[in-house]
Amino acid sequence: MTLTPSNHTVAIVDDDDLFRESLGGNLETEGFSVVHFGNGHAALEAFAHGTSADLVLLDWKMPEINGIEVLRQLRADGYAVPVIFLTVLSDQIYEEAALLGGAIDFVEKSRSFAILLKRIELALSGSSEATRQTRHAEQRVQVGSLDLNADGKYATWQGREVDLTVGEFDIVEALARRAGDNLSYRDIYDIVRGQGFVAGHGDEGYRQNVRTFIKRVRRKFRDVDASFDAIENYPGYGYRWGGERGET
Repeated sequence: MTLTPSNHTVAIVDDDDLFRESLGGNLETEGFSVVHFGNGHAALEAFAHGTSADLVLLDWKMPEINGIEVLRQLRADGYAVPVIFLTVLSDQIYEEAALLGGAIDFVEKSRSFAILLKRIELALSGSSEATRQTRHAEQRVQVGSLDLNADGKYATWQGREVDLTVGEFDIVEALARRAGDNLSYRDIYDIVRGQGFVAGHGDEGYRQNVRTFIKRVRRKFRDVDASFDAIENYPGYGYRWGGERGET
């Protein structure tokens, strides 16, 4: 499937200026026209005064009016523009609410730009069945002895189930999807608590929380395989999914 992106305009609605600018730059490199809105009110006002877009990328967590309310207002005002939620929220309850509210897709910000671009192309092609099939394929993550089913939050190691909580699963999934790359303490903490959540003492108090998360995850994998050591520490920065010296 090949689109002509230069014929399409994407609206980005997100209160994170740096993220919005970075994503917009990537889309423009791919040939899209991009319009930016730093909050939901600005986006709604612009659409009400004639601004148009072929697709909206919508953040959920924004001040004053959140993404789901923006979507509801767009639909109430008769705008049928396709909407993809692009958010740090990963719980299925948010995804279900977004899709029931009229969004056509729900993508976590931790996903690569290549995945997002594919979702955008599918949305603009109008291929809902292709979108569904792509989403289904992305639910499966396999790295060496690790097998994850993101749809059911189900993890196995060497064919044996690892009893992870939803938050623990999300950490493992993020590490596995970027196997070999380093995830910072902040990135990992945001996966569990949401972007910008403050905890602990001092500016970096969240690090101890992350160490506790990782310690608990490692223990659960070692309950299945005592030699498990795939989660490696990158001192002073964070963790990564590395080698599998415990693999049999």
